[in-house]
Amino acid sequence: MKKVKILTITLAIILITAIAFGGIYVQKQNRMENVVEDYKYAMDLEGTRTVRLEVDTGTTTVVKDSEGKEVKDTENLTEEQMTEKGYTKEEVPNNSEDVKNEENYKKAKEILEKRLQKMGVNNYTIKLDTQAGDIVVEIPEDDSTDTVVSQLVTVGKFTIQDSETGEVLMDNNDIKLANVMTGADNTSTSAVAKTRIYLNIEFTKDSAKKLEDISNRYLKPVETENKEEATDEAATTNTTETDENGEEKTEKKVTIKIDDTEIMTTNFEEPMRTGKMQLSMGGASSDQKTLQGYAAQASSIAVVLDTGNLPVKYQATENSYVLSDVTNQELSIVVYALLAVVVVALIVLIVRYKKLGALATISYIGLISIFLILIRYANVVISIEGIFAIAIVLVLNYIFVNKLLSKLKEEKLTKTAANKGIAETYKEFFIRIIPVCILAIVFCFINWSPISSFGMVMFWGITLIAIYNAIITNILLKIEADK
Repeated sequence: MKKVKILTITLAIILITAIAFGGIYVQKQNRMENVVEDYKYAMDLEGTRTVRLEVDTGTTTVVKDSEGKEVKDTENLTEEQMTEKGYTKEEVPNNSEDVKNEENYKKAKEILEKRLQKMGVNNYTIKLDTQAGDIVVEIPEDDSTDTVVSQLVTVGKFTIQDSETGEVLMDNNDIKLANVMTGADNTSTSAVAKTRIYLNIEFTKDSAKKLEDISNRYLKPVETENKEEATDEAATTNTTETDENGEEKTEKKVTIKIDDTEIMTTNFEEPMRTGKMQLSMGGASSDQKTLQGYAAQASSIAVVLDTGNLPVKYQATENSYVLSDVTNQELSIVVYALLAVVVVALIVLIVRYKKLGALATISYIGLISIFLILIRYANVVISIEGIFAIAIVLVLNYIFVNKLLSKLKEEKLTKTAANKGIAETYKEFFIRIIPVCILAIVFCFINWSPISSFGMVMFWGITLIAIYNAIITNILLKIEADK
């Protein structure tokens, strides 16, 4: 029975080790994909994307009528037609002189920092030239870098306008927060359940009343077979309006724009009294890849709206990738050297403590595997200092195990002796490393990647040493002592 228990634990550790070093692969759309979270590397290991944002000094051609109002949709008009209508062209600066000041530059930098944090980019550097307004951003290179860069140059100007007159009904100042929501598609007749992705915009308390008033003004007309049968209330609120000549007016609609790009033109099915607006992104789908695409699109817009619009328009004049000083070959040498040291150290344990050493080796391998999985899901960014911290954690656990086995070797192994040995080892070990624990916690809150990486790795490593040995190592020793 004792051998069966030890074998079961050993097989479980082998499985965890296989996952930690190999991963879990599942078939997705005719390809095998590893579903285990990948490591997150700092810029000193992954490389750096450097983006220079300069204040946009260009101009935009605006067409205005004889009254000085901006005219849209003039692409198909010839110069002669524009002249006949009294239209004139005017070059408008993308940034007027009154917005190009130090206060706006600093505000823009703060907004970009918020966007980076909202997108989960905690490992970055951002520098501002307060005189020229130029901003240089450095972020790690990964699969999401291009998406992040695109969000940096987006102004994020949000408006709800009258589709005919262009009157701005609501803007960024009315937004309280924006996020992404999912919901079941109740309109689908398919047997397969479908999901919709929504961009949820929540407005401030004062603006919620404004949204309700707007939705009442721009309600979708009631469709009736005979308009004469419509109620008086419907006739005054929801039916198609007529002008002074008795002709039907065009339905009143609103246009939602971001950075002057039309997102949609619509009217409201019913008054919006909750102060929230849900905009459907794409169509309903049951395909996860499609839904992830819609969610990514909605998330990008939500980040921009939730952090506010840039007071200054920027353009990216540099977007370059800088390779890490540490090559993959050099990193591999360090990893293999560390593994070689671990193997030699575990062989020493087996030679010195025989059967107890073998059990401790099994436990030690399990801790390494769980540790490698843990730092992936704990959102730990691994830097060169983080790798050094991993080595320290492995050394600390080796010292702990060696102390424990040394105590147990001195007397006959029983459950009482195992409990006593573990208790004494815990007391001696963790009292001595209290300064290390405090230092690791402090380092976690330092906003500098090399130091925070070291602190996070140490924190999770020490925590795992305490919990793992109290459970797995303790169980293995008690199984051996069970006679």
